Amino acid sequence: MADTHTKEQRRKNMQAIKAKSKLEDKVSAALWNRGLRFRRNVSSLFGKPDIAIKKYKIVIFVDSCFWHGCSSHGNQPKSNKVYWEKKLKRNKERDQKVTSYYIKHGWHILRVWEHAFKDNFERTIDEIETFIKTNM
Repeated sequence: MADTHTKEQRRKNMQAIKAKSKLEDKVSAALWNRGLRFRRNVSSLFGKPDIAIKKYKIVIFVDSCFWHGCSSHGNQPKSNKVYWEKKLKRNKERDQKVTSYYIKHGWHILRVWEHAFKDNFERTIDEIETFIKTNM
């Protein structure tokens, strides 16, 4: 099925997607309240990690189930299938490339799925805090 929007409308819709999500805001606030200090969406680092502590070579990515293709919760849009299959496949490939880059360069990397926060927010924050403190 063809896209119901014009190219201009679709472009505006895609541009409206924010770089920082509400979930990332909530996660950052919870970690900050626990006394952890970090930078968000660091554009100078490869892949622009959601949370980064350069001093300790720690990067954390909060992966959305839709945009990063969660096998349990990610869904494919029914319209414009070819576009979305390519787009989501490229996202997964980029995630693998970014992960490999940080491992190769001796960084501590953690990827957390969006659904982990929905299942148990506090437990997931505890796990992130443990990850950070273990690698400091």
